[in-house]
Amino acid sequence: MKVLLITLSLFGMLCLSKTQNTQEGNQVNTELTIGGSFKLINDTKQKVSIYTGSGFVSLNKGSKTSISCNTGKEVCWANKGKKGKVIFKITSKHCGKTIKLSTVID
Repeated sequence: MKVLLITLSLFGMLCLSKTQNTQEGNQVNTELTIGGSFKLINDTKQKVSIYTGSGFVSLNKGSKTSISCNTGKEVCWANKGKKGKVIFKITSKHCGKTIKLSTVID
């Protein structure tokens, strides 16, 4: 009886366990940085509205805003509270730095 119970338990664990099949050529590296921030300065000659990945911000000429360094999120143009075209995607190289808007726009 004990042997049957142990056999069924082992079989159940094998059925419920996940196998991981990895192929070295198809691996995807995911980068995640939590915490920290970077500053975005509006060095253009006009007032702009952007979506920072977490909220909408209006930047006057020469003003700056602090943006959370959530890698993978997108900073987009904004128009009347709606997201527009993507300006750039946040990466770990932005964290802790001051970025000029003119360097990241097309």
